[in-house]
Amino acid sequence: MNNLPILSDLRVFIIVARRAGFAAAAEEMGVSPAFISKRIALLESTLNVTLLHRTTRRVTITEDGERIYEWAQRILHDVDQMMDELSDIRQDPQGTLRVVSSFGFGRRFVAPALSALSREYPNLEIRFDVQDKIVDLVNEGVDLDIRVGDDIDPNLIARKLGANQRILCAAPAFLHREGVPRSLAELSGMPCLVIKERDHPFGVWTLQGPDAREHSLKVTGALASNHGEVVHQWCLDGMGVALRSWWDVKDNIAAGKLVHILPDYYQPANIWAVYVTRLAMSARVRVTVEFLRHYFATHYQGYEPRPRHPVAAGK
Repeated sequence: MNNLPILSDLRVFIIVARRAGFAAAAEEMGVSPAFISKRIALLESTLNVTLLHRTTRRVTITEDGERIYEWAQRILHDVDQMMDELSDIRQDPQGTLRVVSSFGFGRRFVAPALSALSREYPNLEIRFDVQDKIVDLVNEGVDLDIRVGDDIDPNLIARKLGANQRILCAAPAFLHREGVPRSLAELSGMPCLVIKERDHPFGVWTLQGPDAREHSLKVTGALASNHGEVVHQWCLDGMGVALRSWWDVKDNIAAGKLVHILPDYYQPANIWAVYVTRLAMSARVRVTVEFLRHYFATHYQGYEPRPRHPVAAGK
């Protein structure tokens, strides 16, 4: 039978439908829009249906396309499960694994771990994206989200990779100029470096206190960013107080470049591998999660949060 669709073309179609555009699908797959257009045209010719309505502004799925989309998802899911079972038997995970994480943590910690994973399992094809927002794992087709923060949808599966907290810190020069805050009330009146974290609203710091209660603090400042590494650098430059992951700032605190202030207040922000329930039996996901747990425990010993006391500083 010569008119069976190619599985890779079905994958292309699913991504185009999900992203509602050839350019967006091409960017995700790392190919040209012309390649995407050609594969969709061949799939439509093979199936003898029109899958997509194309305009200069957007791409929408047709009624026939909706039916093919549902079938394609089931077919590819079954193929993925078959490959997972073979991988499990061979102890050699195969196929494509799409992973996402946040900018700074992804670059500094996740990327080296995935490099080691690829060396260990060369038949695993890894696509790694960094984003500043929580992604919809189902609709975005993501297998694994390596996430910092404890606010996780209960419908998702989460495996803890490491302990972490976000802590308050500032440069010694800033504290010499502005003074060391002795309470959250004093902190609220100081210049703060505002960042949009993936799991928290912009400009509001929700902290656990010594009384085991949550304290919400509205913070403001002249500098704000959606990129943690930018805020980290501003903090080193003495531009304000930052709320940053212990994993991110521990080395600079140990070197005396940053000071941990108000150490009784922190924000729980453990490190998790998050995935959807349908991937619970996936060999690729299971092997990756276990590898990352071992890698983090081996390579990042000492990154667990520890109580620290602020260094004396004053105006």
